[in-house]
Amino acid sequence: MTVKRLEANKLAQMFIEGADNLSRHVKIVDSLNVFPVPDGDTGTNMNLSITSGVKEVRAQTSKEAGKIASSFAKGLLMGARGNSGVILSQLFRGFSKASEGKHYLSAQDLAQALDKGVETAYKAVIKPVEGTILTVAKDAAKQAVKSANKSDDVVQVMTDVVKEAKASLKRTPDLLPVLKEVGVVDSGGQGLLYIYEGFLAVLTGKKLKEQQPTTPNMDDLIKIEHHQHNAQSHMATEDIEFGYCTEVMVRFDESRLKEQAFHEEEFRNELSELGDSLLVVSDEDLLKVHIHAEYPGEVLSRAQRYGDFINIKIENMREQHTHLLDETQAVYGNADPVEADKSEKSEFGIVTVSMGEGVSELFKGLGAGEVIQGGQTMNPSTEDIVSAIEKVHAEKILILPNNGNIVMAAEQAAKVVDAEAIVVPSKTVPQGLAAILAFNPTLDLKENASQMKEAMTFVKSGQITYAVRDTQIEGLSIQKDDFIGISEKKIVNTHQKLIEAAKELLAHMIDDESEMVTVLAGEDVTEDETEELVRYLEEQFTDVELDVHQGGQPLYSYIFAVE
Repeated sequence: MTVKRLEANKLAQMFIEGADNLSRHVKIVDSLNVFPVPDGDTGTNMNLSITSGVKEVRAQTSKEAGKIASSFAKGLLMGARGNSGVILSQLFRGFSKASEGKHYLSAQDLAQALDKGVETAYKAVIKPVEGTILTVAKDAAKQAVKSANKSDDVVQVMTDVVKEAKASLKRTPDLLPVLKEVGVVDSGGQGLLYIYEGFLAVLTGKKLKEQQPTTPNMDDLIKIEHHQHNAQSHMATEDIEFGYCTEVMVRFDESRLKEQAFHEEEFRNELSELGDSLLVVSDEDLLKVHIHAEYPGEVLSRAQRYGDFINIKIENMREQHTHLLDETQAVYGNADPVEADKSEKSEFGIVTVSMGEGVSELFKGLGAGEVIQGGQTMNPSTEDIVSAIEKVHAEKILILPNNGNIVMAAEQAAKVVDAEAIVVPSKTVPQGLAAILAFNPTLDLKENASQMKEAMTFVKSGQITYAVRDTQIEGLSIQKDDFIGISEKKIVNTHQKLIEAAKELLAHMIDDESEMVTVLAGEDVTEDETEELVRYLEEQFTDVELDVHQGGQPLYSYIFAVE
C-alpha cells in the first residue's frame, strides 16, 4: 500500500490509534522503571497526556492536517503530566509548528515535522540525557529524513521510523548504564514506540494485538475526582464572581481583519478585564477563547470583530456549582467553611505539590496558598498547576513541585499564566520544606526564588519504600518486598525489616555537621514503629534536634530531611 498524501482525517486517526496503542500497554511501560520502587508512572503520565491531546483532535472540525496537528499539540500541552508527558508534548509541539498551514502532509513533510519535534523537545530540556525518549525520537526522526529523501511514500517513511525506533530503544541500555545494570530499556522510549506503531497500523490497515485498554486507570480517575470535588466544595455558590464558563471558536475573516488587525496579546489583555480563567489560542485561521465571565455577550461581541463563529459554549457555573455541592455533601458530608473573599489579589502566592494529608497541612501551615495533591504515580498536569495558580489569586507566584518528575509541567504552567510566576525546582518534599521556610515577603520575586533555591542545597533528602521486584543495582542485591533506603535518588541500603532499613539510612545520612532531622511518617507506619525510630535517634545522635510529623504519604514509609 502506498500513500503519497497524508490527509487530515488519516492524521487524526493516527493520533487516536497511537494513543490507543499506548493505552493498551501502560502497565508494561510503567513496569520499566529503573528503580524497583512502587512509583513507575511513565506509562500513566504519557497515557493521560496523550488522552488530552486526542480529546482536542476529536473536537477539531478542520480538514487541514496542520490544524489537526495543532489541536493535538495544544491538548498535549495542557494535559502534560510528568517529564515524559512534557517531553511528549514538546515533540508534537514542534511537529505542529512544522505542519502549520498544510492541508496534507507529504512524506517529506512528515519527516520534517518529526525532526522539528525533536529539535523543540531538546530545547525544552535543560540537560538532555541520551538513552531516553529523546534519543529514540531523535534517531527515528533522522531515519525519517533519510527515508523521505529516497521515497515519497508516507507508509515507507513511517515503516522506517518504527524500525529505527525499535533499534534505538534496544540501544538505550548502552547509552544509559543504569538501564543495562537493571536489564530494562528506557520506559519513555518504549511508550513512544507504541505510539509510532499505532501511527503505522493506521497507514497499513494492520490490526494491532488487542489488549485490555487502560485509558485512563480507574484508580487515577477516582483520585482526580475526589480531589476536584474537595477543592470546589471549599467555596460558596454566591462567591462565584464570574458566573459563565464561556468558550468560543472563531474562523478569521480577511475583510474584518483589514478593518481591525488581530494581535493575540492585545486581545488577551482586553478580555482579561471581563473575567478570569482566560485562555486565548490562535493561529492563521482560528481563534479559540476560554474565559469565566459575568457577561458572556461582551466576550462574543469582541471575538466576532475578527470573524465568524464556528462553535459557542456557555455554561452557568453557579447552577453547576449548586448541583456539585449537593452531590459532594451527599458523598462526603458538609464542606469546610467557606474561605474569605479573594477579589483582591495578594502580592505573593505559593503553590506546592504534596502527597499525604499531614504533609499538605505542613505546607499550608508554612504559608502555601494552594497545595496540589500529587506526587509519584499521580503527577499533576500543566492544567492542574495552572488552575492552582489561578486559585491562589496573587500577582507573583512561586511554584514548588517537590518532585523531579513534576518540574517540567510546572515550568510550562508558569509560562502560560497571566501572573508573574517562577518555579523553584524542588525535587523532594524536604527540599520544598526548606525552600518555603526561606520565603521572605520583603524580597522581590526573583530574590525570593534565588534564596529558596539556595536553602534547598542545605538539606539532604531520604526515603524508605519497598521493592516491587528482585533486582541487582548499585552493588546491592534486593529482594521483592524488602525495604529500601534512598538518599538523594540513590539506593543505599536494603533490609527485610522497616525500622532496620530506616536506621541504616539515617546512619548514612547524618554526619558531624547535621543539626536537625525531620521525620515524616507514612500512612502505613504504626505509632510503635515511629517511637522505636525516635528512641534510636535520641540515643545515637544526642546533638541532633528532632522534628517528627505524621505525614500520611503513600508509597514512602518514611521521608527524612537532614539539615
